[in-house]
Amino acid sequence: MSAEVLDGGLDVVNFGCRLNIAEGEAVRAAATAAGATDTIIFNSCAVTDEAVRQARQAVRRALRERPEASVVVTGCAAELERDAFAALGARVVGNDVKGLAGSYGAGAPIVRSKSYSPALSGADHARAFLGVQTGCSHSCTFCATVIARGTARSASIAAVVASARIALERGQREIVLTGVDLASYGDDSDTTLAALVEALLALPVERLRLSSLDPNRIDDALFALLTTEARVMPHVHLSLQAGDDMVLTRMKRRHRRAEVVDLVARLKAARPEIAIGADLIAGFPTEDDAMFANSLALIDDCDIVFGHIFPYSARAGTPAARMPQVGRTMARTRAATLREANARRRHQWMDEQVGKTTNMLVERDGRTGHGENFAGLVLGADAVPGRIVPVRIGVRDGDRLIAELAA
Repeated sequence: MSAEVLDGGLDVVNFGCRLNIAEGEAVRAAATAAGATDTIIFNSCAVTDEAVRQARQAVRRALRERPEASVVVTGCAAELERDAFAALGARVVGNDVKGLAGSYGAGAPIVRSKSYSPALSGADHARAFLGVQTGCSHSCTFCATVIARGTARSASIAAVVASARIALERGQREIVLTGVDLASYGDDSDTTLAALVEALLALPVERLRLSSLDPNRIDDALFALLTTEARVMPHVHLSLQAGDDMVLTRMKRRHRRAEVVDLVARLKAARPEIAIGADLIAGFPTEDDAMFANSLALIDDCDIVFGHIFPYSARAGTPAARMPQVGRTMARTRAATLREANARRRHQWMDEQVGKTTNMLVERDGRTGHGENFAGLVLGADAVPGRIVPVRIGVRDGDRLIAELAA
């Protein structure tokens, strides 16, 4: 959750992914244009049942603590559990109309749009999150995204470039491209993610970062940009979900273990400084000890240093929910094991960064930021927020690297 519920005024509370953070700014602008006051809007997430539970809990709290306020719920959880949120006393606004001012009038309907407009986050961070795509046209057995967001739709290159110009004009030096299925960008309009990246690199953008990518959609053009273009940051986050072929088959994923291991090897051979991140699910239905061991080994086999790891959560209406379950306790235990292994790998990698120099984008607090490879950095002295500065890494302190400005 990206914000606390405040007292009075218009509050927008974002849950979940970077795309939601970007879309939350459109929600705020739409509600402001509609003249909404004393209103709390929850931009919800439904990636797990825990995410939905947190949204319900936040709505109940808001209704209890601010009974005079208008409480609105939008986002993926609102799409999946409209009646449940309405029963609590909240008004529900659909995902695809949450950026429209008319949605914050009485009786706003859930309507699925056939197009998508770019979503740009606010100026409160040094990095700008730019949503360029929503929905998904695949049918992974564990995922409710298609139910919540519909099939894949992409913003036009011209519209994305225009949004990127806004971010650059307000002084944001790094743009992070995000989407539900980012690598499928352009499938609905006969273009590609690589073409979009090339168009953005024609602008004076200093750093461009890509969020989660489906590994089987990294074509030669995108691979070349990831490995040869200095302004595309050396940080590749892959939507892997598992490291066992049988589990991947039952998930209906479109890659296999050996293909991912080979992809990472080629990425790091072409650009050794690339840091690998990955999404992993623990305790998928039917997963036995040997299958889990293959996912656990993937952390070392693919040098995963930024793991987004969570236990499997059954989503109503998905095929996986009807498969034999391993149970919540086992899923949580395995997720904890994956996180511990990932922490060990990350700390080893962080120790290897000590003594190196990198360029750090300074966040608004003047002390924290990220290196080019997404390493989290903390400065010992203040720097100018929003600037990109050379730093030398001195020591690891837990999950942080302490750095100082380089001469």
